[in-house]
Amino acid sequence: MKLTLETRNRGDVTIVYCQGRVVYRDEAAALSRLVGEVLQNGGKVILDLSGVNSIDSAGIGELASLHSLAISQNADLKYASPSPLVRDLLDLTNLDSVLEIHPSVPEALSSFQSAETCADC
Repeated sequence: MKLTLETRNRGDVTIVYCQGRVVYRDEAAALSRLVGEVLQNGGKVILDLSGVNSIDSAGIGELASLHSLAISQNADLKYASPSPLVRDLLDLTNLDSVLEIHPSVPEALSSFQSAETCADC
């Protein structure tokens, strides 16, 4: 199953829903293009991985590259609802210690609000 991407906005946060596989070539490149556009100028993005049923090393590499891109763009990128397969690979590669991963989209959304509140402390 090819990767399909759908975006929805919740206030100033863009949620990218991923369905299918994140693998070498077209799928990984499409994900990178879409998220890269949103991250420009300090955007806030949640990548919902609940629908990802297959990911390879290129896909894992893309997730790491997007994290680096977010930092360089002074943007916020959070990951939500990784499927068990994706979660296992993130754990195995230790990316779970680098990426901000939340169990659900609502929890990722609320983490943006917590960060804004804390910034005013």
